Formats: sequence, structure tokens, C-alpha cells
Amino acid sequence: MSAPKFTTLGCRLNAYETEAMKELSQSAGLQNAVIVNTCAVTAEAVRKARQEIRKLRRENPEARLIVTGCAAQTEPETFTAMGEVDAVIGNTEKMRADTWQGLAADFIGETEAVQVDDIMSVTETAGHLIDGFGTRSRAYVQVQNGCDHRCTFCIIPYGRGNSRSVPAGVVVEQIKRLVGKGYNEVVLTGVDLTSWGADLPVEPKLGDLVMRILKLVPDLPRLRISSIDSIEVDDNLMQAIATEPRLMPHLHLSLQAGDDMILKRMKRRHLRDDAIAFCEEAKRLRPDMTYGADIIAGFPTETDTMFENSLKLIEECDLTWLHVFPYSPRNGTPAAKMPAVNGKVIKARAAQLRNAGDAKVRAHLSKQIGMTHHILMENPTMGRTEQFTEVTFETDQIEGQIVTAPILGQTSTQLTA
Repeated sequence: MSAPKFTTLGCRLNAYETEAMKELSQSAGLQNAVIVNTCAVTAEAVRKARQEIRKLRRENPEARLIVTGCAAQTEPETFTAMGEVDAVIGNTEKMRADTWQGLAADFIGETEAVQVDDIMSVTETAGHLIDGFGTRSRAYVQVQNGCDHRCTFCIIPYGRGNSRSVPAGVVVEQIKRLVGKGYNEVVLTGVDLTSWGADLPVEPKLGDLVMRILKLVPDLPRLRISSIDSIEVDDNLMQAIATEPRLMPHLHLSLQAGDDMILKRMKRRHLRDDAIAFCEEAKRLRPDMTYGADIIAGFPTETDTMFENSLKLIEECDLTWLHVFPYSPRNGTPAAKMPAVNGKVIKARAAQLRNAGDAKVRAHLSKQIGMTHHILMENPTMGRTEQFTEVTFETDQIEGQIVTAPILGQTSTQLTA
């Protein structure tokens, strides 16, 4: 018998939850199993999940194959119908100890093959917190799950449920433990991070949580925020950007488009001028601030002019790190019923966005040459600056340490020091 093997597809939160499942399955004594933690963000993600399942079955013919994650939650019937799959587990069930205990005992048939409950009925955040997921240098802390918004292109709320927040005191105690273990950077993660606190007593905001962490964990060298919705940013978060050097000057923005009509059809809550105003203000408060952003190419009804507005947003918001998503319809979403853009046009627009993003990366890198940065080492030869820029070293450094070094040069994607 062998220990379970895990494959993770999709986002950082999925990777975090895989680490939790490893602990739960180990405690339960699960043996000889392959677990696939799926993503449902696009139709392509679901296709890749099915492809990965078939591959893993060929490689592990004797193991039990268990499918979980967002795709398992949103379309369990897809995976139940696959002959390669032995069990399908929902997003809530995968974080419960009793699920894994049942799976470990399944040789006597005690577990149902499909365990996927109504995610919308879930009111608690996953209670199984883990300490130290990530590299030895950086730890990720899940502070929020789910989403209350219903963007017309997005299936994720149906995979993750409504927004739930981890109380601030629980978050602070976990970060204290991580700092005690030697972590020099903590990243706050969630599905809709800026909605943190809306379901808690007195409805605190993300900025309140950030300020509380920085105040109550004075030994934490670096705090980083993952993807945010700029229209939800509160005054305290702006104050932290302006006054807290331990809050890293890098924000990944959920923008999706730069045309007002497309934003309305997406059911986003901001317009292009809101995005531009936020980026200008955050950079005024913190001149070294850099931005990443999600942008969708070829959303239904997008004309050439509408696309040009998205392309121009890269300059107008001074975006550096782009995540470009060619639009693909997700069954069950309103956007899937809207008039589609030609596939070749979508592909060409995505390529234009990526090319513009690559040019912004090169320009950003060139500005860093001659500057001195504080670089958190992820391995002996590569670390990241405060703005999350990769830096390579010719000589080995100590993994997990923050190294102060002048920037000497650049490649197409990295700095050299």
C-alpha cells in the first residue's frame, strides 16, 4: 500500500486546500489513492481536468481515483460518468475529517461514491487551517472563501458558495505561529478577498484586518495581498498602502475589461474610470506600487473598439503583470447565452494583450537596474523583490532570507543581481 498522490489544478486557494487534504488523508490513514483537486474557472480547465484524470488512471491502474474541487462541485455528473473515477467529493466535503475517514474505510463499502452537497447552504469557512503552506520563505493564509457576486461569465460562486470570512483573531494567531516558524512573508488569500468581513460581527473591512495584523504581529517582515477587487477597497487599506512599508507594493486587480459596456454586460461593479482612478491614487500614495491584472479577451459582443479600450487600460492603469484569459463559455452562466465572438478573433486579441503585457514587463525590469531591492529568496538562486519581480543570483543565497542587493541587469522576464 502507498500514501495518497495529489494533483492540483487551478488557483492558489486550491493548492492551499490540497495541503490541508494531505494532512486530513494522512490522519485518516488513506492508502493507495490518487486525488485530483480540479478547477472550473473555464471550460478549458474542466477539459484539462478530464484529461489529467485519464492520464492518472493509466499511470495508477490499481489506485482509487478521487475527484474533488470546483469542477467536481459544479458538475459532479461529468466526473461520475467517467469510468476512471471511483469517488467525487465536493468542496465542503473535502475539508472535513470525517470524509477522509470514510474514504479510508471504503474497502468495506462505507462511503458513498458521490458526496457533493449544496455549497450555497454552507455558512462556515473551512475550519482546517494549515500552517506553512508554500515555500520555506512564503506562507499563504486563507482568510476568506466563496463569493456573493454573480458576474455573468463566472461559475466560481457555484463551486465555492457564498462569501465566508475567517475571524481576525484566528488569522492573527495563525500568522504569529508562522512568524514563529521563521516565515518572512505571509500572503492573504481568498476567492473574493476584498469582501472579507462582511459576514462577521460589526462588518470589518479588509483594511481593518491588514492594520490589525501589522499592529499585532510586529515581527512579521512582509505582508502581501493576493487578488483584490479595486472597487471594494476601503479607507484603511488605502491608509495601509500609504503608511505601512511592511505591506508589499504589489496588487493583483480583478479588472476583466476596460470597456464600460462590456463591464456592464459582465455585471462587474466598476467602470473603467474607477479602475484608472484607483490605480492613480494607490500609486500616488505608494510610488513603487506595481499592478497585476486579470483581463478577458473576446467576451461576448466585444467589438474592435471595445477591445481597444481594454488594450488601452494597460497603459492607463500602468499594469505590469497580466493574466490574460481568452473567453470560453461556461454552461450555466448568463454570458454563455450572449452573442459569441469568433474564436480566431478571441485568440488574436489575447495575443495582443499578452504582447502588450510582455512589453510592460520589460519596461518595468529596465527601470529597476541600478536600484537596490530587498529580495526574499525562494530558493538558493532566485528570489522576489517587494513588487514580486523575480531576481536571479549567480551565487547561492540562504533560502527564506531577505537579501539586500543592487540590481545589475535583466532578462526578458527576470532581474539579475
